[in-house]
This record gives sequence, C-alpha cells and structure tokens, in this order.
Amino acid sequence: MSKDKIKVILEEEHIPKQWYNIQADMPNVPPPHINPQTLKPAALDEMSALFPRELLLQEYSRERYIDIPELVREQYKKYRTTPLYRAKGLEKAISTGCKIYYKYEGGNATGSHKLNTALPQAFFNKQEGIKRITTETGAGQWGSAISMACNMYGLECVVYMVRVSYNQKPYRKIFMETFGSKVYASPSDNTEIGRMYLEQNPEHSGSLGIAISEAVEDAVKRDDTHYSLGSVLNHVCMHQTVIGLEAKKQFEILDEYPDIVIGCHGGGSNFSGTAFPFLEDKLRLGKKVRAIAVESTACPTLTKGVYAYDYGDSAKLGPIALMYTLGHDFVPSGIHAGGLRYHGASPLVSSLLHDGIIEAQAYRQQEVLCDGMLFARAEGIIPAPESSHAISCAIHEAKKADEAGERKVIFFNLSGHGYLDLYAYEKLLANALGDSDFYAEEMNKALEKLPAL
Repeated sequence: MSKDKIKVILEEEHIPKQWYNIQADMPNVPPPHINPQTLKPAALDEMSALFPRELLLQEYSRERYIDIPELVREQYKKYRTTPLYRAKGLEKAISTGCKIYYKYEGGNATGSHKLNTALPQAFFNKQEGIKRITTETGAGQWGSAISMACNMYGLECVVYMVRVSYNQKPYRKIFMETFGSKVYASPSDNTEIGRMYLEQNPEHSGSLGIAISEAVEDAVKRDDTHYSLGSVLNHVCMHQTVIGLEAKKQFEILDEYPDIVIGCHGGGSNFSGTAFPFLEDKLRLGKKVRAIAVESTACPTLTKGVYAYDYGDSAKLGPIALMYTLGHDFVPSGIHAGGLRYHGASPLVSSLLHDGIIEAQAYRQQEVLCDGMLFARAEGIIPAPESSHAISCAIHEAKKADEAGERKVIFFNLSGHGYLDLYAYEKLLANALGDSDFYAEEMNKALEKLPAL
C-alpha cells in the first residue's frame, strides 16, 4: 500500500482479540489502591461493593495480554475497526513538512472512544448478576457510552452529570435518556453529598470529583447496584488499548511508525488507549517514540499537580491512589472540554510521567478551539473540545519540527466528534469564548487536605 494513502481501514479480523496491559512492562507499577476507611491497601473483596470481580482482577493483573470476551468483541464489530487518516488537509493548512496522522474514534453512535470500555464493564456487571449501574460524566461522552452499553445488556443506568456540562450540553442528556438512563445535574438533591454541596452553594458548577462521590454513594446503598468509572482506573485504561493496537497494525500496513504519539488527557483513558501499545515497544524494544498527554491549562493535573496519594472523589468515599493531583477539593473553571475537568490522573499515567517515560503539555481553551476549527475546515470533522487539545499539540510539534529542519511522523487520537459541543464553537465564532484561568492558590488550599498516610 502506498505511503500516500489517505485512509487505512482494517478488516474485521484485525479487531484485537486481547487488551494490552502495560503493568507487565512498567518499571514501577503503581501500588495498590488504599481503602479510605482503614487507610491500608484495599483487598479485592473490599472493593466488591463497587466493581465486579473480573474487573478487579484486571485492575491488579500483571499479565501482558488479557483476552477480550468474544461477546464483547462481537459488540466491538459494530463500529471497529476505526480508520486511520493521513491529515493532508491539516498539513497543507499549517504548511508543514511533517506527516500527521489521526485515528478517528467518533464514528460510533456515542461519538467517542468511551464505548471501548463501557461495553466490557456492562458485560462483566451483567455476568455477576448486577441489575443497576451508577456513574458520573463530565462532558457527557462517558455517560452516553455507558447508557448505550447498559441498554444493550438490560441494565438500569443512573448518571450524575457535572452541572456546568449539564447546562452547556443538553443534547448529551437527551442522548442518555433516549437509551433509558436517569440523568441528574451534579451536585444534585438525590444524594446526601449533593445536598451538602448545594447547601454551601445553590449555584455550584460541579466537578467530576463531586459527581463521582454522588454515584458512589448511590451505588453502595443497594445490593443490586455497582459503580462504573469511565477513566482513571487500570482496567479502564487497558480496555482502551484497542485504539493503539489497531493503530500499530495500520502503521505497519503503511510501513510507517510514529515519532510522536499524542492524546488528550483528563483522567487518562484516551491517552492510555492510544499511547500504551506504542509504549510497549519503547519499554520492551527500545523504540524512540515520544508520548505526550495533553491537558487543559484550567485543570493542569499533570503539569502543575503533585505526585501524591489522594482521594479519587471529593467526598472521600472511593479508593485512594498514588497519582498526580490538584487536590480532591479542587473545582476547575467551567471549560467546554468537560471531560478534562478532573482533579487527578490515572495512576498508570502518573507513574509513567513520574519516571520520565511520557511527557505532558497544557493548552488554553481559546487556542484549542481555534485549532479545532482549523482542523474542521481542513479535514471535514468538527472535533470535540477535548480532542482539540491533541490537535493543538500536533500542530505545535509539527511547527517545532519544521523549525528544527526535521520531518516527523506525528500521530494523535481524534477521540470524539464535537457535534453535540457546538455551543463552544458558537461562543468562539461570536468572540465570546474567553479563556479559563488556573489559580495556584486554590490548588494549594485543596492540597492541604491530602490524606495523611
């Protein structure tokens, strides 16, 4: 196949049969999660009130490859494999000598990569006899995915959606409700945690940390209910590696290999799924590939946070993990990239960053959405605000390589489309978007409440 091929689609037979588990190859595997009540390492049975046993086994597994259940793979076949595109329009628009490729994960009904983990999570919960799932969502991509997956497996689904995104993205709420989910703006009056935050501030914009707390509180009250998380956890990151595994096969067909792999980063699932299979080559074979996690300057967990043990949610109900964090009480400003408004980061991503194996960059909202619009006009896909962070980084790295007289192969994951995020582009077109700042004093105040271990 010619290297100038614009689009590479794999056959159904190339859908991965196994997920890649990077814990088998990391120099420093993150320590076990900490029980927030005992402040000691949590045993599997201590987390069984929240997660099915199969997911907990995956969470701590050191096996390099873990089989994808055939029933899950059959569901994957409805939208996988996803195409790899050569971004020739974008290359022309920025006059770069670099080759830029992107994998498009927005072609399924939910419009993002999140279905890659929603399907196995719903499957394993159904296997265990669970009837009901609670979860949180930021911008709504995860809520949409788990709503659709729960509907497929006959599970009830309750979604706590961060209030600022609930108001900004009403069609995400309608999407979730179309698939039978009950959706609450978080903080809500449906939980004790939500009512507490509303008493403090009736106009509270919410955060992923608060929404997680509400979903966890809801889950532990009922024996037929489990909690489901769309990012951060090891098993979630592993499920997403179908992205990078497919991409490696596609680059093999092109007889190419990326110098730089890029993914936007909120909790870590998209970046992990894109980069981890390439990092396997770096860790095991010595490949000189750079992996860059890209976040918002309004919530710069990896670039401004501290590497420490912290709670995964604001109410301190869920497990404690060693990760980069801004503090579990930190509430980011209401950027349109709602999926990047999480105070912490995946322990796997955090360990890799701490060891210097990956890099992190942060970009401002105005620049990001301008680059998203540039991409839309060049490539014909309106990107989600989250995905536009990866676009900004790809453009930045291409220009930097051009200035150095280098010709790099740059690969990023276009993790979702922005057709339900047009309010952000409306603001941009009206010159009313603005930038959201990060205030270090708020982070420092939140960091004072880290658990004392």
